[in-house]
Amino acid sequence: MAETFAGSGISGCAVKAGAVLPALLLGLTLLVSYQPVMAADADPDAAVPSAPLSVADAIEKGRVLLTDNCSRCHAIGAEGASPHKEAPPFRVVVTRYPPDNLAEALAEGLVSGHPDMPEFVFEVEEVGAITAYLNSLEPKTE
Repeated sequence: MAETFAGSGISGCAVKAGAVLPALLLGLTLLVSYQPVMAADADPDAAVPSAPLSVADAIEKGRVLLTDNCSRCHAIGAEGASPHKEAPPFRVVVTRYPPDNLAEALAEGLVSGHPDMPEFVFEVEEVGAITAYLNSLEPKTE
């Protein structure tokens, strides 16, 4: 069932708040735990899969992905105006929509009601990196 995130023009599948992150973590855990079994049957000359990213590396990868794909229109950092006047800065987006709740839309295809915004689809590892970066933009409460 498609859902539009209120007032954003961003659509994706309806998901209970907080349901996506545990599902992604479970999938990644199963994938990682399955690696030794796969390795026994693997070609010894095949490329070795990369280790999971550290939080700092994930945040940096997310920043690079958003810079490459989104910064033409959106301000992606903690400061500055968006180059496109209709595109909200990502530091504002994270106050409206928890980044982990956007994970499914990022993986299945991020579609906006704005005609000049292209559709984006990201791989699972990229979604994790993007949400890590967006979470780093959220205002810290003490």
